[in-house]
Amino acid sequence: SYVTASMKVTSSGPQTLQMAQGEPVTLDCTYTSSQADTGELDIEWSVVSPDTTKKDQMIISYTGGRRYNHGDPDLMKGVDFTATDPSQGDASLSIASLTASHDGTYQCKVKKTPGVDSRKISLIVMVRPSVPKCWVDGVEAVGEPASLRCRSDQGSAPLQYSWRRESGGSIPPDAIQNSLTGELLISNHSVSHSGVYSCEVSNAVGKESCRLNLQAVKPPNRAGVITGTVVGCLLLIMIILIIIWLLIFRCNWNRHEKEFSNDIREDVPAPESRPTSRISSFRSGVAYSQVGQTQNEHPPSTNTSYSTAKYDSRFGYAV
Repeated sequence: SYVTASMKVTSSGPQTLQMAQGEPVTLDCTYTSSQADTGELDIEWSVVSPDTTKKDQMIISYTGGRRYNHGDPDLMKGVDFTATDPSQGDASLSIASLTASHDGTYQCKVKKTPGVDSRKISLIVMVRPSVPKCWVDGVEAVGEPASLRCRSDQGSAPLQYSWRRESGGSIPPDAIQNSLTGELLISNHSVSHSGVYSCEVSNAVGKESCRLNLQAVKPPNRAGVITGTVVGCLLLIMIILIIIWLLIFRCNWNRHEKEFSNDIREDVPAPESRPTSRISSFRSGVAYSQVGQTQNEHPPSTNTSYSTAKYDSRFGYAV
């Protein structure tokens, strides 16, 4: 005769779980049976192979009142039935500390002849975001763009970034926030934008945050800088022109001095005799005086001979 199977898995929890590494998890699998199910109770937990051509991997089972481990010993660490006696309607599976190797689709199958039922649960093991780093990219000058950056080095995708202002009001309305890259761009920074900002990074299994203090640095007086630059350039040009003028003047002076000395040597004749000194004139006067006295003492002879006086150029007078 036809028998209606009454075995039924009754768990109604989520069929997809996103959990963080290191956390414990329970995969629900509760069931009910009826008097029509007279066979031996058999409970199996297995990891469904993504390749349909391959068999699923059984990890733990309960049959004949005993439990058996079938999976990889490393994978089975901390894996067990939640209930002390799974035959009492609770075949849920617990994992004490999740690792990346626990990621997969699990199937709970409860069989008690003639009844049988199953349930699949997808377990996604994710990495929590690490504490992000906050910084300002570039200068924090008034009137310039200010780029606030936030980045987490670890964490399973997708990571979402969100900025908020903790002091000084709300985020400027013209600021552009990128939730994927973690940038908050303030196009025209001003003193009113300064204050404490915080960035929160999150994914499905956790969130972390960091803070920074945005300053507003007033730039130097541009008019003064430009004026100083122009004055400095003009002074430099004047100094260069003065140096060039001095070099040209020195060259012309040296050339003129050289030409003047050459003209003196060519135009001025050498003297024919040395000028008569006072001593020579005195000696000459004495000589003439002595000659006159001699002539007065001796009478002139009748046979006087006259000799022509000669000019001695060495002494400058006649001899």
